[in-house]
Formats: sequence, C-alpha cells, structure tokens
Amino acid sequence: MLSRTLTSFRNVIVKKTIHFKQTRHHSVESLMEKYSLQKSICQSKKLPKDVNAEGVFACNELDLKEVNIYGFDYDYTLALYKPTMDYLLYNLGRQILIEQYKYPKEISRLDYIPDFAIRGLHYDIKKGVLLKLDSFLQIQFGSVYRGLTPLTDDEVLRLYRNRIMPIAYVEGNIKDNRQTSNTMIQLADLFSVPEIGLLCNVTDYFEKNHVDYHPEILFRDVRASLIDAHLVMHKIVPENVAHYLEPNKNLRLFLERLKNANKRLFLVTNSPYKFVNKGMDFLVGPDWKTFFDVIIVQARKPRFFTDKSRPIRIYDERSGNHIWDRVTKLEKGVIYYEGTVKQLQELTNWRGHQVLYFGDHPYSDLADVTLEHGWRTGAIIPELKHEIKTLNNTEFKENANWLQMLTQIIEDHQDCEGEDEERILQNWLDERDDLRYKIKIVFNAQFGSVFRTYHNPSYFSRRLFRFADIYTSNITNLMNYSVNHTFYPRRGVMPHEYISYFV
Repeated sequence: MLSRTLTSFRNVIVKKTIHFKQTRHHSVESLMEKYSLQKSICQSKKLPKDVNAEGVFACNELDLKEVNIYGFDYDYTLALYKPTMDYLLYNLGRQILIEQYKYPKEISRLDYIPDFAIRGLHYDIKKGVLLKLDSFLQIQFGSVYRGLTPLTDDEVLRLYRNRIMPIAYVEGNIKDNRQTSNTMIQLADLFSVPEIGLLCNVTDYFEKNHVDYHPEILFRDVRASLIDAHLVMHKIVPENVAHYLEPNKNLRLFLERLKNANKRLFLVTNSPYKFVNKGMDFLVGPDWKTFFDVIIVQARKPRFFTDKSRPIRIYDERSGNHIWDRVTKLEKGVIYYEGTVKQLQELTNWRGHQVLYFGDHPYSDLADVTLEHGWRTGAIIPELKHEIKTLNNTEFKENANWLQMLTQIIEDHQDCEGEDEERILQNWLDERDDLRYKIKIVFNAQFGSVFRTYHNPSYFSRRLFRFADIYTSNITNLMNYSVNHTFYPRRGVMPHEYISYFV
C-alpha cells in the first residue's frame, strides 16, 4: 500500500515537472512568430500625440486662485541666456586659471565644447570623474567620464566596486540640516555647464600629456576661477546685453497680466543691481521696477533662505553703495540688499501657500522655501524645450514604443531552455541595448536626457519633482493659462498597476 502511494506521488511529481519544463520550452519557430507578431502590432499602433513644448507640467496639484504673491529669481528664470554666455564664462575661467593659478599656457588652446555636458551630473572630487546617477543612486554605465574620455563598465566597477552609490558618498554627511562634507558635487544649474566644460578639458589635457595633478585641487581651482569669472561677467554683459540675453517679447505682457489681476510681485536674485537693471531694461523696459513690490539683489541664496539673522539693507542706486539704516518696512521702488526670507515674511506677511516662487535651481531656489516655509514653487528648465522637441520626433516615438514591446516579450520568454532559444533571446537583448543607446544619444551624445537614465528618472529629476510643484521651459508659458487655473498632476503608473492600465 505504501509502495503504491509512493509510486503515485512520484508520478504526480514527474508529471508536474514535465508540465513545468513544457511551459518553459519555446520552439525557435514560436519565438520568431511572437517577435514578428509583436513587431507588426507595434508598427500598426498609432504614435502618441506630440507634447506641448510650451506646456506647464504639474508634479503636485496647484490652484493658482490661492496664489496672491509671485516671486522670481532673475538668472535663467526671468532672463534666459544665449550660448554666448557659456563661451564667455568658459573663456574668462580659462584665462583666470592661466593668469592667477599659473596653469600651463597651452590650455588657452582648449576651446569650449558646447554639446559635451548637461546639467544635473555629479563630479567626484576625489576620483576626478564626471558621472550621471539615476533616482536610485545607480551609476548610468556609458555616462562616466574622466576628462573627455568615457570609462568602460569594468573601469567604473574598479573605481566604485558597486553600481549603486552610498547616499553618504553622494550627498555628504548631514548635520543640523546642513551638509558638513561632500565627496561629490552635483552640478545643478545652467551656469555649471561651462564649469564642467573647463574642468573636463583641463583634465583631458593633463591625462593626455601625463601631467601629474590632484583631482580635488583641480576642481577647486576651476570652481574658484568660475566664481571670479562671474564677477567679470557682471561687468561685461551690461555693455552688450543683446549679445547675451534671449529677448522675450511676452515677459512684459506676463508681468502686466499679473498686476492687472492684483497679484503682488517680488524679485530675489543673487546678481548685482546694475547687472539686473540692464537686463530687465532690455527685457521689459526702463520702467521694469514698477511691476515689483519688493526687489532684493545680491541675496546670497541659499543663505537667504536658510540664515536666521542677516540684516536686510537698502541699496542706493545713485552712489552704488549700501545704506546701513535699519529697515523696518519694505517699500515699492526701493532696491534692497541681502537679508533673509524670515525678514521678508515678517515685513510683508507673505506666507505659505499664497506665495509661488519661480527659480531654476532645485536646491538653492526651491528646496528650502517649500520644505521650511510652505511656499509653492515653480521651476524654469530651459532644456525642457530641446527635450520635448526630441520626444516629439517620429523616429524617437517609434523606437521608444518598440523598446517597450520588445522588453515585454523578453520578460515573458526569458525562462526558455535550449541553446537555440537562448541565442534568440540574446539577439533580442542585443537589440534592446541598441534601442536604449539610440534613445539616449538623441538627447546628448555623452549623457543622454537631463530627466532620465536608460529607464529610471535621473537624480536631477528626482529632486526637481520633489521640490517643484510645477515646471516649464519659460516663465511666459504661464500666459497659456488663466490666473485661476489649477494644475493637476497625472496619475503615475506604479509597477504593479502597469498591466491594468496598459493591456
């Protein structure tokens, strides 16, 4: 009896094993048929609609009816710059490296490469490499450079031992909400792009000419040279504003529209008054100050948002000096200097969700005001225009669609057995890698999209979506919406919801 029971049990196990193996076995013909069917379905699908390049995109629900006060940064928010600005800063920084820091005169022949880098990248100060991270702190292979030379995957793993970076290594040690040490720096604003260009060019020169150098010293010299370059740039640009600033005929109309809707406006910028005045005169007109209820220059953000006590002062336009009288109220038409957001709120009573502040930097402009003060925030991301133009390209849409569908059949049939089937699967994986590479390089040949790695959001995107309620490529894109418009975020698809949304 026991023998028959054991025999019966073994037969059941064998049948189940055979059934399991059969479910994992796919003939070459069936795999090719499924591939052809999937390809044919993809080709017959209607391509997605174009994305509106002048759209405003919501990360968080934002009802403009609740907003009574609009605040603005100046650089890359109200004022967008032409590529000539990058060349100017790069050339000034290179000259300072040679003249003040005694770098080899041969680097004067290293010209700026405009399409080499994007913002949002990380630079490892200790190891001297530039790399791109995703929202999970994973290194994007194929986007790690020493100078102008890409590192292989093996070289990257030898440097870091792991593809995932420890958060303390990336973000430093945090104490009392302040970063106390940093091994890596994120280059998060557009002014950092020429800095990256100079850093990589000089690194490349040292590497190719076998010059012994210290990566951290090089980084700090380049950073210091670019800080000094900004001081010179602030004097050069006002002499020929049209050569550096993008005209924006809608900016005045936008400000008029807000004032006609009885909104209060303020400007908080790190740039000096004379520089801002020339730029706003060009963009809006000589009466630009009449649109703003409060104007604060040389604010020293992010310290403006984080310092508890730093007196706000009056700037005297005629003498160019600061008046040291105590400021007890903020008056329209007066230019203010430094100060803190605490004083701004105390003197105006502008608080919380009634304030919407626009800037281009996810950290120094947006993070503290939303986390500490409850302001609503908008990010101006000029690169978004190029990103959306690329998304709307027909070939890109076709490749992105096929990538999704090819990945699905790989996932569904990856457990097949047999050498022939595995060769087919490897061909599919190779095709997938090729598609991912093509989709990457249409944004930027070295680093791809600002907003994503191969499949995950980039680290830059993660911080942007965390700190910005809305984002757009140009501040005047808001003219496409009423001052009472509500921006609704789209329902994001979680991994476990994918099939229920996309059958």
